[in-house]
Amino acid sequence: MLSQSSDSNLPEKLARHKPEVREAYARYRATGDVEAVQIVILAMVRDHLPKPSDAPITDEQRLIEDLGYDSLAVAEVVFAIEDTFGLRIETSEIMQISTVGSLKAFIAKKLGPQGA
Repeated sequence: MLSQSSDSNLPEKLARHKPEVREAYARYRATGDVEAVQIVILAMVRDHLPKPSDAPITDEQRLIEDLGYDSLAVAEVVFAIEDTFGLRIETSEIMQISTVGSLKAFIAKKLGPQGA
């Protein structure tokens, strides 16, 4: 469970997510754990689905063709990720992201090696 100090560092966008998502974010912030980032990104992808669903989301799924995103929805999820992780992502970089897996890999690369 997150401590009060962890809660105060939690981005507003994650406050309404399940505890495991908030804990994954806290673990990433504390340790740089890339697997924790993957949990947060997946939750954000689900949060921005054009047609909400509880169906599993896999790395192979294409954001536009399989999940129903349009270019605006892709941009919105990327902007939410930028805000959450303090990143700067160029429009040209967004255009290269086509699948859930490519989004996860791109963000992990963008964050680079993180220390505690």
